[in-house]
Amino acid sequence: MATSAQTLNDWTRAAPQGPAALVALMLLGVVGSTGFAWALSSLVVENGGALAALGLAAALGLRGVAAWGQARVAGRRARRICAAVRDRAVTRVLDRRRGAQETIGVDIAACVDEVEALQGYYARFAPAALEARLVPVAIALAVLLRSPISAAILVATLLPLVAVLALAGGAAGQAAANQLEVLARLSGLFVDRIRALPIILAFDAQDQVADQVAQAADGVAHRTMRVLRVALISSAALEFFAAVAVALTAVYCGFALLGLLPFKPPERLDLAAALYALALAPEFYAPLRRLAAAYHEKQLGEAAAERLHRLVEGEPARPVAKARAPLPAPHIIMTGAIRAFGPEQIGPVDAEIAPQSLAVILGPSGSGKTTLLGAMIGAEPLSAGEIRLNGVAASPDLDGRIAWSGQAPVFAPGSILDNLRAADPTLERQQALAMLNRVGLTEALSRWPMGLDTPLDERGSGLSGGERRRLALARALLKPSGLLVLDEPTAELDAECEAAVIALLREAARTRTVVVATHSPDLAAAADTLVRL
Repeated sequence: MATSAQTLNDWTRAAPQGPAALVALMLLGVVGSTGFAWALSSLVVENGGALAALGLAAALGLRGVAAWGQARVAGRRARRICAAVRDRAVTRVLDRRRGAQETIGVDIAACVDEVEALQGYYARFAPAALEARLVPVAIALAVLLRSPISAAILVATLLPLVAVLALAGGAAGQAAANQLEVLARLSGLFVDRIRALPIILAFDAQDQVADQVAQAADGVAHRTMRVLRVALISSAALEFFAAVAVALTAVYCGFALLGLLPFKPPERLDLAAALYALALAPEFYAPLRRLAAAYHEKQLGEAAAERLHRLVEGEPARPVAKARAPLPAPHIIMTGAIRAFGPEQIGPVDAEIAPQSLAVILGPSGSGKTTLLGAMIGAEPLSAGEIRLNGVAASPDLDGRIAWSGQAPVFAPGSILDNLRAADPTLERQQALAMLNRVGLTEALSRWPMGLDTPLDERGSGLSGGERRRLALARALLKPSGLLVLDEPTAELDAECEAAVIALLREAARTRTVVVATHSPDLAAAADTLVRL
């Protein structure tokens, strides 16, 4: 796999506009700087008069134009690169097929936050790195023409600056990677919780989710402060060494002019040459200072590129899992099944449910009926004992192969017909109407404003509790599975509707194994097998 630096370089080379314009503007800035140094020395030493003053103004203007042009060209180029990366990343995220436990939030956050981190890399650090390689060499050559010793001092003092950059880079890189990681977690958590907001509200979990988001936000704040500390310390160190290097040049020039050097210099330095070298010394270190100021952008960019690489560079889409065959009507055997919760436990339960029969789990509220249903389909792990379906232990692999309807039905955003077709994609409108009639929703259907096309949200807003349960029951009955598991399907129904549902379940038990948790004595009376908790 390519390193993050290689990835960033690849994206740079793919940009529609190369660095030629930036190089030309940087060299124009060097011309302005050397013109400024010449004009200043002429004005002070040689009494250049109006010509020197005009040259000074022209040099300052030239430097300003070059700096403005660099910022504009670099910004435009960065926006183009980031737009191309974002387009490819978003396309990959939307095309990618996900497993049941994966969410889209972190990847979408990467397409926004981490691509934004690339903006700083391409707009500030990359131009600064190019300038730091080009401009000091040009300035040193310009100084070499007037004072070889001053040029040698400038070049020699680069070594501690490079060492400080390397030391600061390691610490800043790790801090930046940690910051992006916690920021991605926060963004992904927020996106996923917003998508699940109706379910969160349905289960009254607002406080828990708010605590999760608050903890994630605190983590981001902590990591961000750590990054800022590293950046400030490294910038201060670089400024110190740059100031010391300029001071060394000034000391050499001053002592050489006064004849106080402890050795005989191999050059004869006059005041004009000394002023020229001193005027260019800050310009020699200015690109390095800008590089140091933008070094944090490098670490953020590399960390972002490492995380974005899997999205942009063609991570293979997950193969679509083949549809598994529906579970045939199972023979269910429970042997010493126990589910413990600290000092409390459910069971042991021993029971046998014949295939193609109606089994009812009966017990008071809190006795563990719903938990036992979950253990039967592999959603709740047993603490002891076992539950076997057709001789195979219950496991999460049953998910998607059974028909299920719980106490708090959840619907997919879409129409009533869309939700019924989630169980059977081949369902025709007339078949859907017939099933709604069988579960007693004909009258309700006439009241719904758009009939089968009435839109639903996740909680089934607009439907009564009984209507939601019966719609969920219709969806479960439409799913072609030999195991039908229902939790309180007759709750909130009047006697007439309850009798109709019981008859429907008895009919379903002719071809399926139907397991129901209930409080209803009438439903219990209709059972082939009764399991009491």
